[in-house]
Amino acid sequence: MTPDVYWILRLAINDGQEEAFETLMPEMVASTLKETGAKAYEWHREGSEVHIFERYASATDAMIHMGNFGAHFADRFLAALTPTGFDVYGAVNDEVRQALGPMGANFYDQVGGFDR
Repeated sequence: MTPDVYWILRLAINDGQEEAFETLMPEMVASTLKETGAKAYEWHREGSEVHIFERYASATDAMIHMGNFGAHFADRFLAALTPTGFDVYGAVNDEVRQALGPMGANFYDQVGGFDR
């Protein structure tokens, strides 16, 4: 088991928000790249459906990311995208659960496997 926290956030691009999405996404990628605890931050798209895979070295690093997101991107993000699903994995602590729970996150505890 690792101390990593990771998730897949599923979203839909809102009607008329294509340009806003195209502007916002690279800004968020560039910002997250500066977070030393961000291990993976991948955006995937099929039509208007977007999946974001995020992996952080620890719950603390996940909270740092959420603080940056809230301070710099949350309003524009939620204007352009509507969450449709949110699955969270790994060494989640109470602080992460409290931060992501209101967004409809489902939390999955690791019960086996390995990481290389």
